[in-house]
Amino acid sequence: MNMSRLARRVGARAKWALLGFGAAVAVAATVGVLGVRGTSAEYAALDRPSWAPPGWLFGPVWTLLYVLIALAGWLVWRRVGFGAALWAWVAQLVLNAAWTPLFFGARRYGSAFAEIVVLWLTIALTVLLFARVSRAAASLMLPYLAWVTFAAALNFAIWRLNP
Repeated sequence: MNMSRLARRVGARAKWALLGFGAAVAVAATVGVLGVRGTSAEYAALDRPSWAPPGWLFGPVWTLLYVLIALAGWLVWRRVGFGAALWAWVAQLVLNAAWTPLFFGARRYGSAFAEIVVLWLTIALTVLLFARVSRAAASLMLPYLAWVTFAAALNFAIWRLNP
């Protein structure tokens, strides 16, 4: 096989893998909202702290974060394949999907806060593991870690304001 043909095959494999990482993130996002209707109305009806963002902001922020999460996972996969770093990535994705039904569907604000703390720790572990493989991948996860830090504070405040 000549080098040009090999480069095309590797390039095609990497593109399919990127689509796979995007699909995994899309599935997690979809699972997170399945069966949960009216989150915008519910969020608007909650007693919220003065620093709470408007409901319309969450969609654009999460869209960007999900793109970054997928790219970060893909970069690590390209470097080392599927190992401990990507298992942590999968774990944080599962925890991410679990938060929305817990907070909005079940209205278990205290349980959702406990879950988001575990999510935050898992994201932090993922960042540390990614940093050993790819600084770029670790950097792509930092906005997500920052947003979940903010979301945890917001979750805690809502829990306290809506017993």
